[in-house]
Amino acid sequence: MEYVRKVELKELNDTRERWSQVLLDGTLDSCSVTIIKTPAGGGSPAGLHTHTVDQIFYVLSGTMNVEIEGTAHVAGPGSLVVFPALVPHRNWNAGDEPTVHLAIAAPRAPSDVPFATPVNDLTSSQD
Repeated sequence: MEYVRKVELKELNDTRERWSQVLLDGTLDSCSVTIIKTPAGGGSPAGLHTHTVDQIFYVLSGTMNVEIEGTAHVAGPGSLVVFPALVPHRNWNAGDEPTVHLAIAAPRAPSDVPFATPVNDLTSSQD
């Protein structure tokens, strides 16, 4: 087991695109951890979506906008954002600078189902 893991800071700092690095996945069943950089104007690739597991963001830099159950919030550096399982949410960067955050999923999501389910998929399957 690799006990100490390093973030690829050069890649994180050099890219202007959305970037992520999985820091912990598959080693422990208790959670997965990913570091994500979202450029200005970027956001959740799935749009408004849900997960089967709890998701937690810790904002390291920049300002993140989030919508959780239809309510908008602004989360700056040092903010902890909690998305309970099955609660519709999305995040985006409305600022001029990239945001960087840690994304923690607990427990680790099952590998045999998509991690994010777009809300449109949920509503269309109920028709």
